[in-house]
Amino acid sequence: MAKRLSVVQVDVFTANALEGNALAVVLDGRGLSDAQMQALAKETNLSETTFVLPRDAVTERERGVRVRIFTVAEELPFAGHPTLGTAFVLRGTRGDPEVKLDLNVGSVPVRFEQQDSQPAFGEMTQIDPKFEVKHSREAVAAAIGMSIDDFDPNLPIETVSTGVAFTIAPVRSLGVLRDLHFDQPGAAAYLERSGGKFFYFVSRETVDPKARLHARMIFYNGEDPATGSAAGCAASWMVAHGVAHPDERVLIEQGLEMKRPSRIFVRASRNDNRVVNVRVGGNAVEIMRGEITL
Repeated sequence: MAKRLSVVQVDVFTANALEGNALAVVLDGRGLSDAQMQALAKETNLSETTFVLPRDAVTERERGVRVRIFTVAEELPFAGHPTLGTAFVLRGTRGDPEVKLDLNVGSVPVRFEQQDSQPAFGEMTQIDPKFEVKHSREAVAAAIGMSIDDFDPNLPIETVSTGVAFTIAPVRSLGVLRDLHFDQPGAAAYLERSGGKFFYFVSRETVDPKARLHARMIFYNGEDPATGSAAGCAASWMVAHGVAHPDERVLIEQGLEMKRPSRIFVRASRNDNRVVNVRVGGNAVEIMRGEITL
């Protein structure tokens, strides 16, 4: 017999439909094999698709709702917009102040705030950052086919992880970032050697004067409209290097070049010399419900 799977699609890191980063959430993925989950994620062809695996109420209260995250090519231990979007879907209309997800990196809570005339605002707490490698501008420029003068000389290119390692690459101007061209195979080879997953290119020059960073993330499935896991790494990097004050909530704008504008709000704390308590938040909008038949 055919198996029918209920699915909800939401736009994440936006308060407006058809903006932000789209996410498909399969509400009950029990019984699906890893290969079926991967094939379904490839079928949706979104940046990520998530699969909710319901458990008994006691386990979910203690550990959170089990969720797995897939891109078109692989399972991820953590990703930002799937975490936020899935929590919005699970919360539904109940108005719960917090939804806790049990991901491959462990428990990740998403807390909600109600904003006037806006969809609810959710903020996830990511795991504390690990600052890994600082890179020379010369090495990065040579590896990915950019000029050393394209990069901001006052800030480090640095790999940071809050569950997935991103290499934060600050460029000198908004113009460089909007006209971004680089050797993607060369970038992938460099990151494989240095330990980062993807580059997260940022500029302190922004389109919205209220934003602190303008960001772009280009990977094997094209350009990502909003990258919440990378934004958590960027929040940690900003606090570590004085781009943002500890616990200051700042805006990262992303997705403008692909006409999917996203607004990602980030903040992080400092405990002595350590950056901790990394939080990434935004809105989400439901745009579609349906069924998948297998």
